[in-house]
Amino acid sequence: MANVETALKETTTIDGALGAALVDYTSGMALGTIGGGKDLDLAIAAAGNTDVVRAKVRTMEMLGLKDEIEDMLITLGTQYHLIRLLKSRGGSGLFLYLALDKERSNLAMARHQLRRIEAELEV
Repeated sequence: MANVETALKETTTIDGALGAALVDYTSGMALGTIGGGKDLDLAIAAAGNTDVVRAKVRTMEMLGLKDEIEDMLITLGTQYHLIRLLKSRGGSGLFLYLALDKERSNLAMARHQLRRIEAELEV
């Protein structure tokens, strides 16, 4: 089982990774971050993506959908932003956020690797 720091370090091995965060979507606070920079403020990304997750959860409730969100993808001109809701032990209310350089990443492989990191994460 990986702790938060180890799991975030593993995200940096994903081709094209620009930054990652483990986020509590009840508060919008990042529990840990790695990468980022002047063009990718992970604290702002954590808070903003919390709104995205909350909106989707609320919409599913209003529609009466009895299903779970695996992940969400936001495609920008030069980046992919992946949001993976945690289902692992102690992961309720948390998501992994990963920003990828579109030119240097393989989206299918990134999703696969993020799913593996989630499975090994113990919060």
